[in-house]
Formats: sequence, C-alpha cells, structure tokens
Amino acid sequence: MSGSSLDGLDVVYAELTEVSGQWSYQIHAAECIPYTDQLKASLAEATRLNARDYQLLHTAYGRFTGEQVNDFIDRNGLHHKIHFVASHGHTTFHIPEQNTTAQLGDGATIAAVTGLPVISDLRAVDVALGGQGAPIVPIGEKLFFSDFSYLLNLGGIANISAKNGETYRAFDICPANRVLDALAQQLGKAYDENGALAAGGVTDNALLNQLNALPYYAQPFPKSLANDFGTETVLPIIAGHTLSVQGKLRTYVEHIATQIEAAVKSLELPTQGASMLVTGGGAFNRFLIESIDARLDPLGITIVVPDEQTAAYKEALVMALIGALRWRQQPNILSSVTGAPRDSVNGALWVSEA
Repeated sequence: MSGSSLDGLDVVYAELTEVSGQWSYQIHAAECIPYTDQLKASLAEATRLNARDYQLLHTAYGRFTGEQVNDFIDRNGLHHKIHFVASHGHTTFHIPEQNTTAQLGDGATIAAVTGLPVISDLRAVDVALGGQGAPIVPIGEKLFFSDFSYLLNLGGIANISAKNGETYRAFDICPANRVLDALAQQLGKAYDENGALAAGGVTDNALLNQLNALPYYAQPFPKSLANDFGTETVLPIIAGHTLSVQGKLRTYVEHIATQIEAAVKSLELPTQGASMLVTGGGAFNRFLIESIDARLDPLGITIVVPDEQTAAYKEALVMALIGALRWRQQPNILSSVTGAPRDSVNGALWVSEA
C-alpha cells in the first residue's frame, strides 16, 4: 500500500493462518520502497490532472507497483510462494458523501506485470453502499489485535479504532505525518526525526485554537478524511501565521495530541486500565508519542508501541488480510465503522493467466 504521507510503497510478505475463526500472522519480509522525487510529485498532484493524464498515471503507477512486487520477490526468494497480491494503491479522490473513492494503481496492470492474481479497489463496495470506506483496518484489528481496547494509527492521517464489546468503532481523527513532514521539509529535512524540531519550538495558542476549531472535528463519527485535507486546508492555515517552523511543528504536534484526546472522549467508552496500540510512522516520533501520552495518561490509557516491524507495516499487513477475506468471499469491511448499512465483501479480482 501507499500511505498519504507519500514516503513510499510498503510491501509485506505475510503468511496468514485461520483455525476455527482465529486468525494469526507471520511477517516474513517487509520493506518500504521510497518514491523518487518525480513519482512523489506526480502522486501529490494527481487530483489536479485532467481525465486522460489521470488515467495514464493510474496505469503507470500500477506498472510501478507490479515491478516493485517482482523485485521484492526476487530479493527475498519468494518465487512460487505467493498466493495473490492485495494492493490498496494510493488514494486520490475520496468523496464518500457522493459514493466515490479512487485509488491509483491499476489492478489489471499489476496482474499483467506480476503474473499473479491481484485484489484491488478495496474500499469501493462499502462506499457504493453509502459507507465512508474508511478506516478499513479495523477488520485486521478485530482479527489480529483484539487484546487492545484502542488502536491508533499515526500515518499521513491519524485514525483511531476502539472495541465496544464485539463491535468496533473507528474514524479518521486529523492529518498527521503529511503535515508534519511538509513542515520539516521547509527546513530541508525529510521528516522531523524523533520530533526533535518540534520539541525545540513553542506552541502558538492562536494557531492551535484556529486548527482545533475546524468544522470536521465537531462532526460525529462515522467520518473520514481525504488526503488533501492536510495539504489544502490545514497547511494554508499554518502558513497564515508568522512564527518559526519549529513553532509550527510544536503547535501541530499539540493539535494532534489534542484531537486524539478528544477522539477518545467522543467514543464514550471505558478508559481506566485500557491499553492503546500505536502504529504507523508517527509511532517512531518520540516527542509526538510523549505528547499523546501526556493527554491520555490522565484518562487511564496506557500507550503500547509494538515491535518495529508491526509498528511500520501493520496497515500493509491488514491489506493482505482484506485480500484473504475477499479471496474467501467473506466480509472484509465493518459497517459499524464506516456507517454502511451492512458489512461487505470488497475488492476487484484480476487474473492475468488462465
């Protein structure tokens, strides 16, 4: 999959096992393949393309994905070991209120390049049914990580899942790494390593209050965010304030932590003695984790950052699970999360060989 932070293509080779309804996994190989500056720029600008050029990028990114899968198989000696490829692609247009979501990375092209069955378009049926199509990872959290009451993913967008009995609730909280990385790049850094830049800044309350007042945060769940919320709504607000980049980073870290606390409270579920699994690139941002912990510890929630491989590749792992459930024609998106009228089986299957 490709996250909204645009750091690269996450590829995981996972072995999934199901026994009497109990699922387990092993990650045998995992890698984030960085994007070239040209490809990163193409993905970032995709929503501004005309229809012809958008479709050409859709095909080109599918070819890129297929080629990277082939190289990954070569590097890890995985020939004749792959059952299928589950490809999330890179989200561009996400407009669930108009029953529309789009991810770059043509599944037919990936199948043609790899010679493997490919499952893509992993959100489409849920959105067509009237659901948000996001977050989609709670099915994996239910089947793989049910020991945790809360699960937080800190990717380009921060999203939360919470267990309420056997039911899961989840929604997108706010832009996260996509904004933090864009600010760090203003200082010539790809990202703010360990949050060191933010830690050296001072919170600007005027900016913080303006960010916290954005209408999205007052909306009830289920709800989800498009990638461009961070780039076209949040970053222009930040740019309108005259303060150092470090001050902007510190303020935005505080904004993320504030919104995570608000998200937890909005779920109205027990917090004392609860544990929260934190994954995604933001899990490696020490200052961000400390800021979130300062907000959640008074609520009685203990933050748990798992092993590096799980923290970095949980979402790609869950895409494999979603693909496995689609292969078995079993529901793989939870309506309790997305607001759709029912759980649904999502994913288009492409087979290039007879």
